[in-house]
Amino acid sequence: MAADLGELLVPYMPTIRVPRTGDRVFKSECAFSYDSPESEGGLYVCMNTFLGFGREHVERHYRKTGQSVYMLLKRHVKEKATGAAGGAISRRRNGRVFLDLELNRDFNGDEYECEDEAKLVIFPDHFEIPLPNIEELPALVTIACDAVLNAASAYKKQESDSWDEEIQVSKHARSLRQQDNGVRIPPSGWKCQKCEMRENLWLNLTDGAVLCGKWFFDGAGGNGHALDHYKDTNFPLAVKLDNITADGADIYSFDEEEAVLDPHISEHLQHFGIDMLQMQQNGTENGHLNTDNSDSVRPRVSEWEVIQESGMKLKAVYGSGFTGIKNLGNSCYLGTTMQVLFSIPEFQRAYVGNLQRIYDYSPLDPTTDFSTQMAKLGHGLLSGLYSKPPMKSEFIEQVMREEYKHQLKGISPKMLKAMVSKGHPEFSSNRQQDAHEFFLHLINLVERNSAGSENPSDVFRYLVEERVQCCQTQKVCYNQKVDYLMQLPAPMEAASNREELIAYETKRREAEENMSAPPEPVRARIPFTACLQAFAEPENVPDFWSSALQAKSAGVKTSRFASFPEYLVVQIKKFTFGVDWVPKKLDLSVDVPDFLDLSRLRGTGLQAGEEELPDLTPPIVLPEDTRDDSMNSSDSPDIDESAAMQLAEMGFPLEACRKAVYYTGNMGPEMAFNWIIAHMEEPDFAEPLALPSFMEPGPSMASLGLAATPLDNQPPEESIAILTSMGFPRRHTVQALKATNNNLERALDWIFTHPEREEEEEETSDDLLDMSDITEPNDNTFSNANTNSHSTLSPDQDASGPRIKDGPGRYELFAFISHMGASTMSGRYVCHIKKEGS
Repeated sequence: MAADLGELLVPYMPTIRVPRTGDRVFKSECAFSYDSPESEGGLYVCMNTFLGFGREHVERHYRKTGQSVYMLLKRHVKEKATGAAGGAISRRRNGRVFLDLELNRDFNGDEYECEDEAKLVIFPDHFEIPLPNIEELPALVTIACDAVLNAASAYKKQESDSWDEEIQVSKHARSLRQQDNGVRIPPSGWKCQKCEMRENLWLNLTDGAVLCGKWFFDGAGGNGHALDHYKDTNFPLAVKLDNITADGADIYSFDEEEAVLDPHISEHLQHFGIDMLQMQQNGTENGHLNTDNSDSVRPRVSEWEVIQESGMKLKAVYGSGFTGIKNLGNSCYLGTTMQVLFSIPEFQRAYVGNLQRIYDYSPLDPTTDFSTQMAKLGHGLLSGLYSKPPMKSEFIEQVMREEYKHQLKGISPKMLKAMVSKGHPEFSSNRQQDAHEFFLHLINLVERNSAGSENPSDVFRYLVEERVQCCQTQKVCYNQKVDYLMQLPAPMEAASNREELIAYETKRREAEENMSAPPEPVRARIPFTACLQAFAEPENVPDFWSSALQAKSAGVKTSRFASFPEYLVVQIKKFTFGVDWVPKKLDLSVDVPDFLDLSRLRGTGLQAGEEELPDLTPPIVLPEDTRDDSMNSSDSPDIDESAAMQLAEMGFPLEACRKAVYYTGNMGPEMAFNWIIAHMEEPDFAEPLALPSFMEPGPSMASLGLAATPLDNQPPEESIAILTSMGFPRRHTVQALKATNNNLERALDWIFTHPEREEEEEETSDDLLDMSDITEPNDNTFSNANTNSHSTLSPDQDASGPRIKDGPGRYELFAFISHMGASTMSGRYVCHIKKEGS
């Protein structure tokens, strides 16, 4: 038999590889579906590419590549036998099989056991060779099989390479001895015991001392008394007071000099009168603990309970469109956004409707293809294959054990998250993220990957009309730009319960001074009409250059809709920045209507009696030749020094940070960070910024509205490199920069709105130059609501312009995404979607 197997595998030996360092082994999930070794058909792992495929998709890979040898992995999960064997260790046919395969968290390890099975399968005859079979298989095949079975999964490798280090359990957590000194921590009014600091306070878990920290880069946030206390006492663990929630707390170990976990944090806090379990009922408001359990204070129903409909009898739903997305660890921003997007027919049609075509034309590595992974997620959500009701007998048993709510399977979009977040400094981490920023990031990816096919993100695109008026001459100019969402301010001054707010604030200050229980919080109620009114009000334009005066003047700007999208995304800005530049969430309530008519906000264009500002270009301020290494304040370029310092605090050379900010057009630390990563190997990386000489623009350039460019009319190589690193062709990138005065932000939108043309075609007409004014939407705010339009569409505009559809501006609420939590750095997103009338 050994000779027969050896001869059988001889023709396929050149195609069988041993995984090398850097190879990703996808042995937990199919590249085209959410099939896994626990699925009925198991998972086939290609012994050459190490990609995983479900039974339905492995034939496609065989036909496309000719690869014949696959490893079939199966995991059989079953309940443990009752009686004497009930507490036995899970049985396995081979202890080495699936050594690093993730366990399904849906199955409790105390009640279920796993039995793993592995085979080599040779296509097209499906000849199976059970494993292990060391004596009968060639040595190379045995080594390859052993390496695949014991390789870490692709996702574990990515997690180990991520920006975030996994927080470890403190070595002091289990042996911590707390003093019985009678200390009880009040719910509010904290201040440092050695100074008057009321922020950045830490509770020492040994003696209950409340002291200030000093761990900010700029030295702000305290006087370091918590650290001094450790040096005097050697009491190692402290917890940050204003970050304690029912789910956990921020814990720091002075001895280990890092953030740590404490499995017994609930008991350690209970020692000082802080009951984390009661916090779930009483809630935390604005960072203040409400642990007063007296009958005189009625616990407030928290937003967590309201949004998640706690206490209500909800009916579980199954099937197409009712599939859940599992949280991968701070990934609720992705799950909620994708649930809403794939409830829109255009996204369903673009990806799920074209499923077979997308799969048939997918690249050899479908895990890195955007369209493939979007189609996979859409099919997973809409097919109903991963949202099936339990069998009747299983249902009865689950109800008896009160485990029914835990049996919804759902899908885990690890592959999509890894692909869409690749190279992004934020989304590639496991930190808390913003759903609004992810929405815009995803729209950019949809735009970039929809060339030559239907672009589903067009349903969000619309034109904004901006009217700017010179206050001195009363002349006006009108511009249009593309946007994807409507940002509504939340004017606190328009609260309908101002008297209640003033009274609450007075009581809260008194309670803080007396160190007593705070009053029941009062939330500002902002009418939705006030948000609309604030959006429509004119805003002052600082440093407005009036072409009528040929000088700077006071100006006002008004924004209106030049077109109404098919689906309007409305974002209520409930976040702001405190004096310490830390994002804070406003505690307010806005009632969003079920129906919305915005037709009165449609722009009207130039009106009779209005006089347009002359179409003149502002004078160009040319930088002087600064090849000399020493740049004084009079000839230094315009650089956002705060952004440069923010990057320098990460450990990069200051001069490199200044160059990064300058070459990315002062577009913020994130874009500058990407520049640093792309250029840090260059020999002059840390050299001071040296600017080239520029020529005065000639008359023809001024007439075209173009700013100064180098001698060969070529955009800066730094700008070209940034855009080409995003995957755009160099020639298309150069055209975009030329058409947008080398503005990176506008060039990016120009690329999306101007598909690449024939090489000999020159786009220098005035019509195309007018379109260079289109800018990217502002991404400095947070997504709260999503509305669906039922508008009648007009034909698309001319192909040379942006892809815009227009409607009457009347909408019905279709879905909304809510953020629960008092901070941008914590909390959870939940989405509600209207389906089948509810």
